[in-house]
Amino acid sequence: MENKEIAKILSEISVYLEMEGEMFKPRVYEKAALAIELLDKPLKDIYKTQGLKGIENIEGVGLSIAEKIEELLKTGELKYYKQLKKKYPIDLENLLRIEGLGPKLIKKLYEKLKIKNIADLEKAAQEGKIRKIEGFGEKTEQNILKSIEFLKQSGNRFILGFVWPEIENIISQLSHLKEVKKIIAAGSIRRMKETIGDLDILIISNNPMPVMDYFVSMPNVFQIIAHGETKSAIRLKNGLDVDLRVVAEESFGAALNYFTGSKNHGIHLREIAMKKNYKLNEYGLFKIKNNKEIKIAGKTEKEIYQALGLDYIEPEMREDWGEIELAQNHQLPKLIGYNDLKGDLQIQTNWSDGSNSIEEYIDAALKNNLEYIAITDHTKSLAMTGGCDEKKLLKQIKEIDKINQKLEKEKINFKVLKSAEVNILKDGSLDIDKKVLAQLDFVAAAVHSHFNMTRKEMTERICKAIRNPLVDIIFHPTGRLILKRPPYDLDVDKIINEAKNNNTCLEIDAFPDRLDLKDEHIKKAIEKGVKLSIDSDSHSINHLNYLKFGIAQARRGWVTKNDIINTKPWPEMLKQLKVNQRKK
Repeated sequence: MENKEIAKILSEISVYLEMEGEMFKPRVYEKAALAIELLDKPLKDIYKTQGLKGIENIEGVGLSIAEKIEELLKTGELKYYKQLKKKYPIDLENLLRIEGLGPKLIKKLYEKLKIKNIADLEKAAQEGKIRKIEGFGEKTEQNILKSIEFLKQSGNRFILGFVWPEIENIISQLSHLKEVKKIIAAGSIRRMKETIGDLDILIISNNPMPVMDYFVSMPNVFQIIAHGETKSAIRLKNGLDVDLRVVAEESFGAALNYFTGSKNHGIHLREIAMKKNYKLNEYGLFKIKNNKEIKIAGKTEKEIYQALGLDYIEPEMREDWGEIELAQNHQLPKLIGYNDLKGDLQIQTNWSDGSNSIEEYIDAALKNNLEYIAITDHTKSLAMTGGCDEKKLLKQIKEIDKINQKLEKEKINFKVLKSAEVNILKDGSLDIDKKVLAQLDFVAAAVHSHFNMTRKEMTERICKAIRNPLVDIIFHPTGRLILKRPPYDLDVDKIINEAKNNNTCLEIDAFPDRLDLKDEHIKKAIEKGVKLSIDSDSHSINHLNYLKFGIAQARRGWVTKNDIINTKPWPEMLKQLKVNQRKK
């Protein structure tokens, strides 16, 4: 049993226990689930070498949970989990994807209406039965139907950042085979789309059959769809379909371009080829002469673009949003690089709902080649996170000062910035006193409640925060959760204009299920000259690895290094914010 499967079981136990009315146990199981999910080595290997003690030594895992993990590793089943599932025979995973439905409401729906899954839920809502249950009402019922419709539109897609480790593992395994000369993942994953539907892998190999045999026999394969010498297809245990294709070396660039997409970008390229009396397909670029096809490019993508009179276009830009015209005129922007960030401006520690201490984050950030981090724990009105009130925030400020003094004394070139993820209340005001906020290095603000306000109300709420002279950055500006919750009803153009007029930075939240702002809004923001930050929204030191997805999102929005404030050393970064004016 893989780590991810065990983490999922522990997480579901947490939900069942919350349904049972347990106070503290749910958080214990959820913390253990997160710890398991973020492990960098398989639990089965830890157990094999260290036994039960090795499992128990994992931070966040006590003896009781360690014994349950041992049972899962030994038998593939957990008696305790099966008992809970028998008591509540419901599709927990999908019901929790419905906005506004938590464990207690799911339990109530099961007890009152025997709702076990999304289909039952939709039928009951359409028949007006949910509004009659205490704690729901007509508005909640309508929101449930909207959320179900949103999930249907999302389709069977996977969040890029959450399936990335598994994809990396597959590529790594195949690349180590001696028969593989070259390998690359194409499709939407190469364009770093926020969600992917499937995965296309291309290889060059002179002896592909051993590669295909290995591919279909990997341990995470659920189903073999096809098994041939030049193409094989599998379905993973998580439901993701993966195709592996063998491509001739002289056609690799053409195939890579074709399978990378996007569809519209490819159509536009073929139209340009046709105007030049060329033919472009997955096998190459051909010149048509005397009704014969003469191959002129195809080994690399760059030579194809060059033959079409274009500069090379980075995969993240290939959406036919005008990038081809820029490439024709040699005006493509130099996109921000994956190693260009110097700092991370959104970090939650164990002072609120994070898993790690400030010191642990410093060590992890240094390993990730960062020069600074900002501590942005939640504030008091978000009670479920253990958010900081004024007193706790002042205490944290003093603690960070001591840490910085220690770093300086030890000649460690690293800075911890004092900040907070301050809650924007319903009326657009902040939940922390301005005298305390003035003592922070910069102030970030975000919406965490009252998501169903009208478009006019929500827009004005956020605009008021943007106009606040104390607010430097707006975190996750549209509030979406990919595949779970749509953004607030919001006039994004007005938010962008307000940010520009008030020198307020907007965030690109790199957490895989946020990626907020989205690419098209990022593009609009930089066209207006709005400054942006890219932050991990870390709740664990392992989440620092998510920064690359924020950078990818920025590249998809045509962002350069200069558009992002935290590509600069921290003193220069702060000079771009309102705090610089406040302190003059």
